[in-house]
Amino acid sequence: VSMFDQIKLVCGNKEGPHWTAGNQRDRESEEMRSALPMSVVLMVAIMMVTTEAGKNKKEKGIKTASDCTDWHYGNCVPNNGDCGMGIRVGTCNDQTKKLKCKIPCNWKKDFGADCKYKFGSWGECDLATGTKNRSGTLKKALYNAECQTTIKVSKPCPPKIKPNPKAGKKGRGKEV
Repeated sequence: VSMFDQIKLVCGNKEGPHWTAGNQRDRESEEMRSALPMSVVLMVAIMMVTTEAGKNKKEKGIKTASDCTDWHYGNCVPNNGDCGMGIRVGTCNDQTKKLKCKIPCNWKKDFGADCKYKFGSWGECDLATGTKNRSGTLKKALYNAECQTTIKVSKPCPPKIKPNPKAGKKGRGKEV
């Protein structure tokens, strides 16, 4: 029995020595044809799983779904004292929501923490009042806050500095 006959018996091929090239290509193409639908099904399943996972993440971030677009917010009310972390209440129709907010501890109580102004430079010291003045124009109003368009602020003048009689001397040594 020749080697080809033994291979034919094992492989079940009745066509003779042409079995290697043709049958192998046929088997490979048949395997590819059967693997293609399976890979498509697998990809669709993966896409569905990732899409569902993305939806779950988005749903966790949204606490309440609301169609309301005309929200009105109150001032930030600090939890303790007059600055630091606090809560701002928003209302729209019959809905309310609370937002965390922060009032800086160096904010100007005269015009509020939600009104942002652009200020000019400080003016000269007014000797009659002992103060310096400057004005600011509204740059931004946060959370629909009611803000003045222009404001005027003042601060005390610095104390007069007496001229130092030793300022003109250089070094510590004795004058010669």
